[in-house]
Amino acid sequence: MILREYESRDLDLTRSQAEALQSTGSVSVSPAPADRWRVTATSYVGTLVVGDRRLLIRPKINPENLFLLLEPGLPHSSWRREAFEYDESSDLLSSVLAFFARTLETTLARGVLRSYKSTEEPLVALRGRLDVPKQFRRAGVLTPVACTYDDYTEDISENRILRAAVQRALRVPQVDPIDRQRLMRQLVALDGVADQAVVPEDIARIQLTRLNQHYAPALGLARLVLANLTLTDSQGAASASSFMVDMNDLFQRFVTERLRRELRGRLDVIDEPSVHLGTGRQVAMLPDLLFRNLHGQNLYVGDIKYKLANDARGRSGDYYQLLAYTTALDLREGVLIYCRHRDDGTDSRTVTVRNTGTKLVLRSLDLSGSPDRVEEELTNLAEGIAAAATGRTASSTLAWPRPAQVDDPA
Repeated sequence: MILREYESRDLDLTRSQAEALQSTGSVSVSPAPADRWRVTATSYVGTLVVGDRRLLIRPKINPENLFLLLEPGLPHSSWRREAFEYDESSDLLSSVLAFFARTLETTLARGVLRSYKSTEEPLVALRGRLDVPKQFRRAGVLTPVACTYDDYTEDISENRILRAAVQRALRVPQVDPIDRQRLMRQLVALDGVADQAVVPEDIARIQLTRLNQHYAPALGLARLVLANLTLTDSQGAASASSFMVDMNDLFQRFVTERLRRELRGRLDVIDEPSVHLGTGRQVAMLPDLLFRNLHGQNLYVGDIKYKLANDARGRSGDYYQLLAYTTALDLREGVLIYCRHRDDGTDSRTVTVRNTGTKLVLRSLDLSGSPDRVEEELTNLAEGIAAAATGRTASSTLAWPRPAQVDDPA
């Protein structure tokens, strides 16, 4: 069964199947006429499996742009095959695993990353440096010797994350045989890496440098696999698997990282900083974006909303929220960034608040077009933010729209 985002459909389900679907938190299930159940999709898209029922939920955006949002730093051509297959099958799980298998194969073809790792270990002979405090605690025992040494090894965090994601992917029954062979080869390539429990937060702690930058695409996809792939075991064998991604979270991460890339060297992009509306740190808030100059001064604030807006009017509650952010940060302007489902020529709007003059700018990104068009819109968005934040006048093609005096932002 195939649904689209926020679409409802009445299905023939048993009560246990309906309860199982509801418990996933990815869809809403309620009783419907004729002893059926109404299943309503939310912002989650992907492949949902409960028992013998398989539910595929598609996003309303261009399927190729879904992979653009998932894309961890590769050119558009890298995911064209998977985007086409997803468009045909609607099965996001198999498409993402195929993308991960090919990306990992390309990454490890350059060689498995190695680095120095500090190790503390008791040894028969001295290696590296003597760990004097530990040795003295051994109460006169001469051997083994407490040693501390640096080992040039492939058993590092980056490789442990990739190995954990490969092992998770190999437990999925629906993996294409060719992709399964790819994953098995990469598992062999990572044979010198220890098995260790990994959570998606571990990936966020990895600092990318010129030495491990080529691992970024594979690590990004590994995070998706580890965070969103759910396995259901039956007597020790994987019998079902689901892969669901939250478009709200995906869109926010995508916009944040792309703006950070576009504004690097000009503005620091801080995601979800802690801000307080009241004095004495009262009423905590978390704006999605805060833009600072290189000296740490707050210049601009933004909020990201994946709401598939068909116009540029925005929603009153979103304007009120942005106004609270600008007030708490003592800023004269902020921006709302929406996802626009189709290009209707109204991609922006500015509201000037009565009595204060604060400007609330709305900009929307059209995800129904080509990835190149999305990239162009992101560049324009970044330039507009940079100009507004630094007080410069943007060029005619990038300038914010003329402010409209509006009493009620709705």
